[in-house]
Amino acid sequence: MAGISVLRPLAGASIRNIARTYATSVPASTHHRVVIVGGGTAGVTVAAQLQRSSELEKKDIAILDPAQTHHYQPGWTLVGSGLKPLGEMHRPMSDVIPKGVKHYPLRVSTFDPENNAIKTSEGVDVSYDYLIVAPGLETNFAAISGLEVALQDPASQVSSIYSDKTVETVWKNVQAFKKGPAIFTQPAGIIKCAGAPQKIMWMALSQWKRDGVRDNIDITFATGAPAMFAVPKYSQALEDLRKQRNVGGLFQHNLIKVDPKKKVATFKNLADGAKGALVEKEFGFLHVVPPQKPWDWIAKSKLADAAGWVDVDKSTTQHTKYKNVFSLGDASSLPNSKTAAAITSQAPVLISNLLAAMRGKELKSAYDGYASCPLLTGHNELMLCEFKYGGVPRETFARILGGQETPNRLFYHLKKDFFPYAYWNYFLGGTWYGSSGFFKPDTTTN
Repeated sequence: MAGISVLRPLAGASIRNIARTYATSVPASTHHRVVIVGGGTAGVTVAAQLQRSSELEKKDIAILDPAQTHHYQPGWTLVGSGLKPLGEMHRPMSDVIPKGVKHYPLRVSTFDPENNAIKTSEGVDVSYDYLIVAPGLETNFAAISGLEVALQDPASQVSSIYSDKTVETVWKNVQAFKKGPAIFTQPAGIIKCAGAPQKIMWMALSQWKRDGVRDNIDITFATGAPAMFAVPKYSQALEDLRKQRNVGGLFQHNLIKVDPKKKVATFKNLADGAKGALVEKEFGFLHVVPPQKPWDWIAKSKLADAAGWVDVDKSTTQHTKYKNVFSLGDASSLPNSKTAAAITSQAPVLISNLLAAMRGKELKSAYDGYASCPLLTGHNELMLCEFKYGGVPRETFARILGGQETPNRLFYHLKKDFFPYAYWNYFLGGTWYGSSGFFKPDTTTN
């Protein structure tokens, strides 16, 4: 869905203008058997798999999303590392919407689940038999004082891979920086792709080593989390790597302010007993990952849990109250890592259970929390972190290659070369199932 202020999201007038171009397909009100909110990875993938399903007899599916462009966000790390051009990481939305699926360029404003209805900002009423909510989450750059100003100032040496508008600056800054303190941040709380904040750090370190300037740069990883990674097995391996490569660790420190003129980053110490003390750190290079949160129109709706995410059963992906509502991806309350890889496991579960609900049958498919983080640790090496609920590793290649906490070159080329190709050619087409490859997984529990 749309972004934050620094990304200059489409204003209401702009959305209305876009809607007018779809005049024949955007009536004052409309009804579809299945309505999907969100045209990102989760929404398009579910639409494609549903459209392909022989079990869905009446194929009447619509996607609501005001965006005109679809982004392959996992590729932004590659762009920020100088490995791929930004042009390869986005396509027109019209190119990825599955054939036969209706796309309305509309922005949802309110949900009325008791009446199976949605109201859009453009005044269009959309009703449904079944609803899938998958609009992603909001990257909140404005939550850090001074950050938006810093990102728009080329002299600030502040950048972020978390926006298509700022990601190319990351690579420019990496190339230009030769000496001084470099800080890479990760916010406290839930973010998408929790490994990305350090992926870009390891790639910058590797580039600076190639350029012969590594010894002149003091690198710090400043994170609001208490450890390098949420899964103990990989966290220990990354902690060992951090020490081996002489990278400073500033744990439980959350970035709250950036002063681009003085080149000072201010952190809040979240550790017990620290009483929220503020810590100032000078920087010459600063890479920032913004805090992230549910969209307000989700958080304030009847579909949300107390934290603002769409309240679904963690196994079935069905809403805990409204049984004709399902959710997956970043907007859902599923207590796993929010990654594109997670969607490869969530989508077939959701579709199986949705079809069962349509037939009035028991929901027998279960999501085990699988997610993957292909964590770049330098040029020609990558740690392929795969895990399920509880931080339990669920590794695809362990029997062949050994534990995946050891970075290797094969995994690097999966991330750099194969995954982008698979995404555009198979994932969005509904024929790619992640760790199961091209074979639809058996998701039933009995």
